[in-house]
Amino acid sequence: MLAELTQQKKYTEGEVVFEQGDVGDSLYLLVEGVVEVLQKRSDGSEQLITELQAPEFFGEMSLIDKEYRSATIRAKSEAIMLCLTNENLHSFARVYKNGFTLVVINIARVLSARLRETNLKLLKKNTPGQ
Repeated sequence: MLAELTQQKKYTEGEVVFEQGDVGDSLYLLVEGVVEVLQKRSDGSEQLITELQAPEFFGEMSLIDKEYRSATIRAKSEAIMLCLTNENLHSFARVYKNGFTLVVINIARVLSARLRETNLKLLKKNTPGQ
């Protein structure tokens, strides 16, 4: 059902999926491979934030807020992904309301876990002696 609305995309090692600051409207599900999540520093250099591997997904924030991409995603290895656009997600919602609810709940769970992890990292960074 939902998979039928996605587009399969292949990336070679070092290829950029999207750049920080790009306008986004899609979520990517890693089927195979590893990607790096990078953010630009004020001096223009890139900082590795984390690495993601199958079956993780990324780009979900653009489905919610339609803002600019907050990070650059680059393939660390050859990678295969499924791309779900905002438009296709809404088409899915019109036909499969219960399925759409499950998708949104799972996205919210991942966002919550990532926020919790970030909060812990900030706490450790700002705690003396850590």
